[in-house]
Amino acid sequence: MKPESAKGVVAMCIACLIWGFSPLYYKLLAHIPPLEILAHRTIWSFLIFSVLLLAQRRISVLLRLFATSTNLMIVGLAALMISANWFAFIYSIQVGHAVEAALGYYIFPLVAVLLGRVVFSERLRPAQWAAVALAALAVSLLTYGLGVAPWISLFVAVTFGLYGVVKKRLTAGPVVSVTGEVALLFPVALAVLVILHAKGEGHFGTAAWENGMLVFSGILTATPLMLFSYATQRNRLSTIGLLQYINPTAQFFCAVVIFGEPFGFWHAMAFGLIWAGLTLYSVSSFTQDRASRR
Repeated sequence: MKPESAKGVVAMCIACLIWGFSPLYYKLLAHIPPLEILAHRTIWSFLIFSVLLLAQRRISVLLRLFATSTNLMIVGLAALMISANWFAFIYSIQVGHAVEAALGYYIFPLVAVLLGRVVFSERLRPAQWAAVALAALAVSLLTYGLGVAPWISLFVAVTFGLYGVVKKRLTAGPVVSVTGEVALLFPVALAVLVILHAKGEGHFGTAAWENGMLVFSGILTATPLMLFSYATQRNRLSTIGLLQYINPTAQFFCAVVIFGEPFGFWHAMAFGLIWAGLTLYSVSSFTQDRASRR
């Protein structure tokens, strides 16, 4: 492996580990409503990304992103999808359903494959169709076994999948586009905090450790995204895709081993089918990528 590619792999692994073990962080803030945490996460990540673009003298690129109504609408849709995904993730941890969030991020690649077929008319190999079918079977079995659909898993997977669909419409780089998303969310987040504090329900300013953790949530958001951007510039997408499974695996570890969330027979069946589907999908993608480079 070339030195630059190796650096990219290390960066991606670190990003996935940050994402994967972030439930430990948000569990410490379980007494704060998820909407308030989301507002802080948005505001502080916006400030971090804005400073980064200023330092790189790329603010003009961000302004060009908002120059057309089409781009503005696309960025707005992306902002809506990622904020919904973030909210569901934080909420799942606070209510003791981190296992479902992990399942959602496992399902996401297969949802992305299906969305690629539906939205972009991408051709799927038989193995990829089989992987999607296994994911559908997993959700069906879990719904039957638990008596209720894994709504958090489905919501996490679908919102992140739709986020990817919307992002394919943008030509801007990842840092610029993410900055655009949080820039559009910034006024809403600020309004949420103003209303909460006006009602005396806001937590910022009540304790130094809480202040620090809410501010750090912006760093926790921005850092892995920047590492992800660094990694994608230095490695094939097939490599990035395989490394991304570190994220839900670490989330699963946090949920079951550290938080002690229930993991019964039906969970094991569903996860087993998802892992089998992901194996099929990964092998198919790897062979397809090798064939295209010959």
